[in-house]
Amino acid sequence: MAITSANQLELLQTAEAVAREKMIDPNLVVEAMEESLARAAKSRYGSEMDIRVHIDRKTGRATFTRVRTVVEDEELENYQAELTVEQAKQYMADPQIGDEIKDEVPPVELGRIAAQSAKQVILQKVREAERDRQYDEFKDRVGTIINGVVKREEYGNVIVDIGRGEGILRRNEKIGRETYRPNDRIRCYIKDVRREVRGPQVFLSRTAPEFMAELFKMEVPEIYDGIIEIKAVARDPGSRAKIAVISYDNSIDPVGACVGMRGSRVQAVVNELQGEKIDIIPWNDDAPTFLVNALQPAEVSKVVLDEDAGKIEVVVPDEQLSLAIGRRGQNVRLASQLTGLDIDILTEAEESERRQKEFAARTQLFMDSLDLDEFFAQLLVSEGFTNLEEVAYVDVDELLVIDGVDEDTANELQARARDVLEEANRKAMEHARELGVEDSLVDFEGLTPQMIEALAEDGVKSLEDFATCADWELAGGWTTVNGERVKDDGVLEKFDVSLEEAQNLVMTARIQLGWVDPADLESEEEVEETEEENEA
Repeated sequence: MAITSANQLELLQTAEAVAREKMIDPNLVVEAMEESLARAAKSRYGSEMDIRVHIDRKTGRATFTRVRTVVEDEELENYQAELTVEQAKQYMADPQIGDEIKDEVPPVELGRIAAQSAKQVILQKVREAERDRQYDEFKDRVGTIINGVVKREEYGNVIVDIGRGEGILRRNEKIGRETYRPNDRIRCYIKDVRREVRGPQVFLSRTAPEFMAELFKMEVPEIYDGIIEIKAVARDPGSRAKIAVISYDNSIDPVGACVGMRGSRVQAVVNELQGEKIDIIPWNDDAPTFLVNALQPAEVSKVVLDEDAGKIEVVVPDEQLSLAIGRRGQNVRLASQLTGLDIDILTEAEESERRQKEFAARTQLFMDSLDLDEFFAQLLVSEGFTNLEEVAYVDVDELLVIDGVDEDTANELQARARDVLEEANRKAMEHARELGVEDSLVDFEGLTPQMIEALAEDGVKSLEDFATCADWELAGGWTTVNGERVKDDGVLEKFDVSLEEAQNLVMTARIQLGWVDPADLESEEEVEETEEENEA
């Protein structure tokens, strides 16, 4: 089949028809035709030749051109597609390396095999263009809800027709008791779109927390308009969920707006999620207050927050314990996901028992260390003294407020406490010296003898050793492993050294050793301050 004037326009008509059917750019189809014709020409004139085809976008005329590139003499390998500068002088006056010499060659006749090959090239290019179009279309829709029709189910995964492509709803992304049949309508959240060999893969979800957030955005105009914001969502798909909302308009109640008149808005979301019970909770920047709200319907007596550990302790009345924990721990688990904190729940009786143990332990400490009777030691603990350092170095006036303590008694108490501490420091330093600690670490300001002893027991015996420590190795910290927070014990954690204090100590040691230039630190701080100001 030769490309004659009779079928030149037919090429363009075919390209436009295919482009219209596949909803892609007609130019891509024409380019595929050009490539297929070029391949056919190479099979006719020789595979080593560089044959290029150009189809005129107006007339449909196909022009076949042989291209030869000017190369260095020593780089000449393909005599059909390359030529030297000397050879090129026959065709142009001043040839340069990289110049191309183009000669038009006669159009080729497409035999049956060549025509079939050309057809395959065109189909392949069209498929690639169609896949690119699908990927470009759906990648911008990640994070949105899409309506589709169930096509079939494969090994528990549901294949969904989403218009110009297919999506896959995996087994673990389905709400537990949902079943689907072909042609059922389904609403899903586009979780991810990936470009793969067999075409773009659109991954759908109905269990993602974001799916619930998007459903509320569709049902609650105030969320869509930005007046109300969804701050956090925690779900046990198909069973129960908690959603935290905040209103930026004082005249609008965020919880009431999400519930709707007679519960119409929240009920629409519940129906979509197969009856999933939804607790709508007002957001609060104060973590303990927010947690009290998140644990509803349980009542909370007291909350103790440990920000460094990312943990929070909740005390509830004895009769509220099962309600706070929920069936199979569901309520406390969702509250933990919502707040991002590890939650320990105690009853009032358990908390009282723990307080009594702490009281007894501190009383015994003062009795043994300061040679006091039980009553006097209990007086100290009742006034808030927890350790010997507080007694030894507190202002005398704070001891005088205790009933029965005069100035002489206060001075005697402090003297005893200091003697005990000095003796403990002496023994700790002797032990550290026996372990081989160096003067560089002993003379380092900011470490007590007990700290130096603990460091030496851990193998940190010089200032260089100390300077190589990470802050969390000293102060301790938390690491998330497989979704669970795991405690990392710190060498100096028992001395209540915070992460920030550990950072400062380590950085001071590095400066003293000359590892860090203080000027560099100042410039970094200035940059950080500038960035914070810009963000503000």
